[in-house]
Amino acid sequence: MSTRSEHHTVPLSVLLKRELANEKIEKPELVHGQASQSKKGEDYTLLKTECQRIVGDGVTTFSVFGLFDGHNGSAAAIYTKENLLNNVLGAIPSDLNRDEWVAALPRALVAGFVKTDKDFQERAQTSGTTVTFVIIEGWVVTVASVGDSRCILESAEGALYHLSADHRLECNEEERERITASGGEVGRLNTGGGAEIGPLRCWPGGLCLSRSIGDMDVGEFIVPIPYVKQVKLSTAGGRLIISSDGVWDALTAEMALDCCRGMPVDAAASQIVKEALSVKGLRDDTTCIVVDILPPERITAPLPPPKKQGKGVFKSMFRKKSSESSSLVDKEYLEPDVVEEMFEEGSAMLSERLDTKYPLCNMFKLFMCAVCQVEMKPGEGVSIHAGSSNPRKLRPWDGPFLCSSCQEKKEAMEGKRPSGMRTFSYIIA
Repeated sequence: MSTRSEHHTVPLSVLLKRELANEKIEKPELVHGQASQSKKGEDYTLLKTECQRIVGDGVTTFSVFGLFDGHNGSAAAIYTKENLLNNVLGAIPSDLNRDEWVAALPRALVAGFVKTDKDFQERAQTSGTTVTFVIIEGWVVTVASVGDSRCILESAEGALYHLSADHRLECNEEERERITASGGEVGRLNTGGGAEIGPLRCWPGGLCLSRSIGDMDVGEFIVPIPYVKQVKLSTAGGRLIISSDGVWDALTAEMALDCCRGMPVDAAASQIVKEALSVKGLRDDTTCIVVDILPPERITAPLPPPKKQGKGVFKSMFRKKSSESSSLVDKEYLEPDVVEEMFEEGSAMLSERLDTKYPLCNMFKLFMCAVCQVEMKPGEGVSIHAGSSNPRKLRPWDGPFLCSSCQEKKEAMEGKRPSGMRTFSYIIA
């Protein structure tokens, strides 16, 4: 029998496992460190690497880094740390491939933030928390944030990217207008005689943030809907700095990066906290997480570079090493280090954030609430577009759908119904 055109059949399961093995090789190595100085004991962090997710016949991994800066107590920060990730993952269908899963993250993060806030407020506790939540899947970094903690990225080439938004009323005019349109008031503390001091705050409650999780004593126009940004790094990698406002009240993004350039992650986090405290002292909880996203060949960080080296040194920290000739090394060095911006949205309108303009037809189930994932009987759900005055919006009988409880929360966040009547008593008392 001729063997010239013989073919060997390879089972699909073997091909899938090979693909996953190749994918693992291409994935970056993550190295992280953290440091903090406590004043009130209200900062909490979540560091989870190698979280597993079943894909087809194999397993893929992702990592999660969260920073929760509580205020008026630590209950909201602790609750969010313990529940937010599960709420986000619960909003993603289980049968998605890797690309679909990454594409689903921005909407799932919105649903998870709102569900976490809704569930916590049902406990009738009045504390609140800012949240900066980072999910890294391969070379894709997705960041969701409410409040004034921040996440920045320096690419291997030295380019700076802001991956979070600042929701302080003092510096965000759009958020001030949204709150006043929803029934809140924005102003400074009045000491009597017309004198006003301090930052702009939302009344009732006196919170200087426009978005957070918790804070039921302020009013539901302080929303938990996060700003979300998603980027894809080049295989040269980069460095993430995730810090609470104790750092950013003292340092600019450039100062934070410069003071720790070339240092290993633990030393870098400690140095950033040290620099912040040297500027303003320990006035607030000051926490920093540093994450290096490295090519697989480069797991350890180098020794600190000599003084006066600029941003380009970061490139050599993450650039893949080559044993080829110097001409090949020069060629590799000249390859563009591109950070691709895949998604960005900061609207506080839930209908816009959960719109059906979405590549996944099965992202929202017909009889399941898009926020809390509770199953509903046919006809029970309320379209997220119901009552929309925008003619471009879909018909009110088009999904996704909310249960009655989540629909009430949506209306409260948009100032369409009285909110917080029971909670204002906390202020009066």
